[in-house]
Amino acid sequence: MPLNPSLQNQPVEPVVIPLAQHGLQPRQFSPNALKIVERLQSLGFEACIVGGSVRDLLLGKQPKDFDVATNATPEEIRNAFKNARLIGRRFRLAHVRFGREIIEVATYRGESVEGEAETDSGLAVREMAQGRLVRDNIYGTEAEDAKRRDFTINALMYDPANETIRDYVGGYEDLKNHRLELIGDPVTRYTEDPVRLLRAIRFMAKLDLSLAEETAAPIRRMADRLQDIPPARLFDEILKLFLGGHAWETYRALVEFDLWDQLFPSLFSDPNTPPPLVEQGLKNTDSRVGEGQPVTPGFLFAVFLWARVQVRSEILTGKGYPPVNALGQAADEVLSAQARTVAIHRRYSSMAREIWCMQPRFMKKNRRRAERMLGERRFRAAYDFLLLRVCEEPDLAPVADWWTQIQEEVPAHPAPRSQPTEKRRRPRRRRRSNQAPNQPRR
Repeated sequence: MPLNPSLQNQPVEPVVIPLAQHGLQPRQFSPNALKIVERLQSLGFEACIVGGSVRDLLLGKQPKDFDVATNATPEEIRNAFKNARLIGRRFRLAHVRFGREIIEVATYRGESVEGEAETDSGLAVREMAQGRLVRDNIYGTEAEDAKRRDFTINALMYDPANETIRDYVGGYEDLKNHRLELIGDPVTRYTEDPVRLLRAIRFMAKLDLSLAEETAAPIRRMADRLQDIPPARLFDEILKLFLGGHAWETYRALVEFDLWDQLFPSLFSDPNTPPPLVEQGLKNTDSRVGEGQPVTPGFLFAVFLWARVQVRSEILTGKGYPPVNALGQAADEVLSAQARTVAIHRRYSSMAREIWCMQPRFMKKNRRRAERMLGERRFRAAYDFLLLRVCEEPDLAPVADWWTQIQEEVPAHPAPRSQPTEKRRRPRRRRRSNQAPNQPRR
């Protein structure tokens, strides 16, 4: 695979960055990840901590998870850890569980002849489909594994045994320069896995990096490659894009690189100027993440798709549908259409639907009904959505104020959970001594 011009002369031997230069201490890493590395090394294998955790720590951020890479095969990893479970077909790897923490342990990936599909045992090795990498279980060396990763900043290898970082692709310097660069030829790497188009945007927004010119150049013309990605996988990527605390910056970057319409086709007439409700909703989501408050994909999809639901609801009302029925029907149609591009999990699509269908109920300012509504599980999300609607519909401000006041006067208290009653066990009937165990009673 050809490398970027800046990486073509990269030596096979890594640049070794000592502790005095990188400053990372073992105590900053997961103790369980350190145990895995120590155990594998004690068994004679190579092992190191890799990927986003090393990158984030160098940027002064707290990693969400820790990954380990090794030259041990998945089966050897499973034999080394009783708490390991092998997963994946596209990329075969092990999950090692320590209570709630799961450490991902992957075997070094290597190069192979393009098109090679399966071993005699039936395990997929590397399989390409129209340039896309659909299976990749070719094992290699640490250097090959580094060059098989997507971005240079994700290919840094930390070895806790000697507290050094090994860098095969210039990722350490890219981090220092706040630069995001793909490893290898960008067109080839985006073709192998078009989701890398979205990952480039996510890392750029999340880490405040600038895209290398060679990495950015093909994105717009290759945006339609996302149509080949399964809707379920795009759903997972959307959660990573918008629930990480940089939703508004991410949205603007997706629009800039013509990727937004691949996820939400023709949703807005001009994505450069989204509805005020959408802009404020994304900014509020970032604020909640920054404050450590929970956020849910259901609310996010309610924000994104509301404009389309409103338009369809008005059309149905014009055809004679009662307003509430029209809103519910419009919600079902819009969610069904969006699922063809992004497979929204049912619990989140149901939440979005409930948020929308509660909006007409806010118009009825009846105190008794309001007190009952305060106890409903979707009330708070629907109320927050009402506040967002004021951005576009100022006439709703008095309605929102009324509901705010009601909550101050009548705080919602969760209904006490009833204690389960102990079931009385029926006494077992004694079998007659002259009756066989399986003989029916007369």
